Amino acid sequence: MSLTLTSAAFTHRNAIPTKYTCEGADLSPPLTWSDLPQGTKSVALIVDDPDAPDPAAPKMTWVHWMLYNLPPAINGLPEGVSVLPSGTLHGLNDWHNTKYGGPCPPVGRHRYFFKLYALDTELQDLRRPTKPMLEKAMKGHVLGQAELVGTYQKQR
Repeated sequence: MSLTLTSAAFTHRNAIPTKYTCEGADLSPPLTWSDLPQGTKSVALIVDDPDAPDPAAPKMTWVHWMLYNLPPAINGLPEGVSVLPSGTLHGLNDWHNTKYGGPCPPVGRHRYFFKLYALDTELQDLRRPTKPMLEKAMKGHVLGQAELVGTYQKQR
């Protein structure tokens, strides 16, 4: 068995409901994972959009949410999670804060990658790292990875 990541709110490669976007309540979607590899000491989550600002001419990957040092004993996060499991730390998103920022594409239908990493260590406190800082700290420690991709295009 391999690590899996799913959501009760949307299925892989399908639309993310408006409720989880800037046009809705901007809640984080419920996430569930299973089959963490043996030896997993912590879990990290990175949510990003590689289609920014325009999927026809992407120029950057926009980071929406980052969490690390999630305990391996849990198997997911509830919708709109406000209290994170003990020990969980935040990274900085591209709005320069640590909150979940839902899909809010300026033009076109974008893809949103929810990437889960099983790590063989608990990372030191990186003090609100950027995505490159977190990826550097995770290097050599990834035991398994799972990905859930959702899409969104503004309704208005």
